[in-house]
Amino acid sequence: MAQAEALVTVRPEGLYCPAGDFYIDPWRPVARAVITHAHADHARRGHGAYLAQHASAPLLRARLGADLTLQTLAYGETVQLGGVRLSLHPAGHVLGSAQVRLEHRGQVWVVSGDYKLDDDGLSTPFEPVRCHTFITESTFGLPIYRWPPAAEVLHQLLAWWHDNAAQGRTSVLYAYGLGKAQRVLAALQRQGAHGPGPLLVHEAVQPINAAYRAAGAPLSDVSSLGELTDRCLLRRALLVAPPAAQGGAALRRLGDPAEGQASGWMRVRGQRRRRGLEQGFVLSDHADWPALLRAIAATGAERVLVTHGQVAPLVRYLQEQGLDAHALATEYGDEELVEHPVAESLA
Repeated sequence: MAQAEALVTVRPEGLYCPAGDFYIDPWRPVARAVITHAHADHARRGHGAYLAQHASAPLLRARLGADLTLQTLAYGETVQLGGVRLSLHPAGHVLGSAQVRLEHRGQVWVVSGDYKLDDDGLSTPFEPVRCHTFITESTFGLPIYRWPPAAEVLHQLLAWWHDNAAQGRTSVLYAYGLGKAQRVLAALQRQGAHGPGPLLVHEAVQPINAAYRAAGAPLSDVSSLGELTDRCLLRRALLVAPPAAQGGAALRRLGDPAEGQASGWMRVRGQRRRRGLEQGFVLSDHADWPALLRAIAATGAERVLVTHGQVAPLVRYLQEQGLDAHALATEYGDEELVEHPVAESLA
């Protein structure tokens, strides 16, 4: 397909749709931005107007400002932007995450944003969207990345918490403050999993929890670390904190806590050692290798553009399968390394 016919091109500001005169998850300020989800590497300050899925509104306002100029759409609802018919479809990544479907002159492109196929009970599950061209993430685009069942990971987490409590050590689970933390909390609450002590969250997680509840997510309120003063109870607690909190002042009162992290990166043991963690729990809000391949196949796309992550291996594999696959350079990153500003200030 010639560049002039492309529905999405790359400009210095980000992914640009010329036929509609808007950007998708731009990394520099623009007049009109379509946002796939509220993580910091996709939703940035400074745009003139924002368009996103309805459930992401409380998250975007909590992170980017209450006075945000924001238009929202329900999943499947369409809007005409210039010559482009645009709609948002579930990505399953975090609450309100969306794939962007673009239709113009008989061509359909889908920009996936970040996505996962597993149902986490909070975000609307991923739905494949048929298209001619699919722009996919590849954060975990290597065959080594294969996720165990979430129920198995939850069982491991509870066993670790019980073992630490028996030793009188607070369990600190690092989980990204937007999405992963809520997923862990909701899983414990939903299954009625009773640990050996109280369940707590770092103060930086509380505004995001509140935004989830404001969007209607089934997430119960949880006390923050600063609200618990009983040291005996604290030594039996499980604290969910953002990774940026590690080594910070808020956690120093815990003495010698047991530290673990919930992340897809924990599939590689060296990542755990580099962070000085005792335990790693393989739990990701991104698709693993088999899920990436299933998602791409389900779109029926003839052309696949691969961005951010393990790009080259996935492109090579898709080409070997007979697809017209290419790399697409963007500035998106790993949200677990792009911390929420509140988390950084409180860490």
